[in-house]
Amino acid sequence: MPAIPSNKPYRVGRSRTGLGLFATKPIKKGTKIVRYFGPLLDSKKKKDDAIENKYLFELNSRWTIDGSVRANVARYINHACKPNAESDVKPRKRKVFIRAIKNIEPGEEINYDYGTDYFKAYLKPIGCKCAACEKKRRKKRAEARAERLRLKEKAERKALKKAEKLAAKARKQDGAKANGELVNGKRVNGAHLNGKSRSMIAGKKSAAAGQSASAAAALQDNQVAA
Repeated sequence: MPAIPSNKPYRVGRSRTGLGLFATKPIKKGTKIVRYFGPLLDSKKKKDDAIENKYLFELNSRWTIDGSVRANVARYINHACKPNAESDVKPRKRKVFIRAIKNIEPGEEINYDYGTDYFKAYLKPIGCKCAACEKKRRKKRAEARAERLRLKEKAERKALKKAEKLAAKARKQDGAKANGELVNGKRVNGAHLNGKSRSMIAGKKSAAAGQSASAAAALQDNQVAA
C-alpha cells in the first residue's frame, strides 16, 4: 500500500469491495482530490495495445493511462452508480483528475462512475456492490419477503374459510340428526316410520277398533237372547 502524505485529505482503507479511498478531512464540492496516473500506452504500438488490466483509463482513441502502478493512489477509488466524485479528463494534457461533485465528509468513501463499458465488462457479470445497488437489492429482497408473506396469509385465510365451511356443514348435519330427521338412515319426518306410512297405521287402528265394537255388540245380543 503506497504511503500517503498526512496533508492529503484521504487514506486507503477497507471497503465492502476490498480496498477503497476514504476522506480524512472535509472535501468541498469541486475540489480536485487526486490525480489518476501511470504509464501512457499508445494503441498504435502492438506491445502497448496488448496490455490488459482493470486499471486502464482511456484518454482518447490513441492514448490510455495504465493505472495499475501502486503509486497511483486513485486506483483504489471504487465505482459507484451514484457517486460523490467524477473523473475530470484532460485528453490534450493526457491527465485525469478525480474531482468532488458533492461535499464529502471525513470517513466517507470516495467513489466515481467507471462508465458504461467498464460496468458491462467487469461489474455487471458479478453484480455491482455500490451503496445504491445494495440499497436496490435490499428493497427487492424486502418486497419479495412481503409478497411471500402476503401469499402465505392469503393461503391461510383460504384454508380457514374452507375449514369453517366444512365445520358449518357438519354442525348442520348434527342438528338434523338431533331433530330426528334421520334415524338409522331412515326418514321420520312424518311421512315414513320403519317403512310404513302413517295412513296405513291409522287405518289398521281404525279396523281394530271396529272389530272390537262388533264383538262387543254381538256379545250383548247373545246375552239378550238368552
